[in-house]
Amino acid sequence: MRVVVQRSKGASVTVAGEVTGQITNGLVLLVGVTHVDKHEDAVYLADKIANLRIFEDEDGKMNLSLVDVGGEILSVSQFTLYGDCRKGRRPNFMDAARPDQAVELYEVFNSLLREKGIRVETGIFGAMMDVELINDGPVTLIVDSKA
Repeated sequence: MRVVVQRSKGASVTVAGEVTGQITNGLVLLVGVTHVDKHEDAVYLADKIANLRIFEDEDGKMNLSLVDVGGEILSVSQFTLYGDCRKGRRPNFMDAARPDQAVELYEVFNSLLREKGIRVETGIFGAMMDVELINDGPVTLIVDSKA
């Protein structure tokens, strides 16, 4: 699994003109699943992201986690994270998981975050979505479950 993590002061996702998820302060996660991912990948990433120290403490240093600051998550499925652009001019998405496998792991990942007491808002899996965010910092990281 691969997640683009963006620290945000506010974000929303809209599908067909309707807001399906919205947060004020926290993280926007673009979540991609590849065909070799398992439950353990979702467990690893949920723990890593919930406890990643990327929020500033009183001294302005990135020492606090999402859990520490009581932040929220806007989680958006993103199969294009596994687009391979090395050959030609059109991305190849062969490394992205099939939708039935991807949706299951995406939902498990979000459930694991909720079990940690984090409010998680989402888009709609597989839908065309408009994502708006105020990237705080900006701080943007890519976290993979595979080394």
